[in-house]
Amino acid sequence: MRTALVVAGLFAATAACAAECRQDRAIYADRDGGYELIFEPVGSSAAATSHHFKVKVLSSGTVLDGIVMPGDDPARSNGMVMHNCPEGDVTGEEIAACTVWEGVVYTLDGAGGADLLPAEGAKAAETLLLAGFGPSVRYSTLWDEGRAKVAPWDVLKLKGCAA
Repeated sequence: MRTALVVAGLFAATAACAAECRQDRAIYADRDGGYELIFEPVGSSAAATSHHFKVKVLSSGTVLDGIVMPGDDPARSNGMVMHNCPEGDVTGEEIAACTVWEGVVYTLDGAGGADLLPAEGAKAAETLLLAGFGPSVRYSTLWDEGRAKVAPWDVLKLKGCAA
């Protein structure tokens, strides 16, 4: 009985932490537990990107870099996930070669409505949709190199909050 209370208390504390989590600290997981998406602060209000994140392929330890850039007319949260991109002054062709996924990052609410990604310091969204993310991983060099063996689900749920 005591163990059950301790476990219930830990679960409640984790749920409360996730409920109070800011978007720039949010951690998401796919339904099969193969991938984590971890947001991190951008670090500059002058940056062209609105959000930065990492995607971890848990089976191989591979880490992908992600960014979100705000789009206008119509407003969109345009995301990109990249692997082993060169540093510094790079060409569009070089970026295209290392891009694993590109698309809109949507948030989903409990009623099935979609919206834009909240601002960095705002309350974290409960659910993200990266449409086509799974097939993009499946047909990328990550798959060919054996760094990914299971394609992720396109929907990721809030799992926790980074310290």
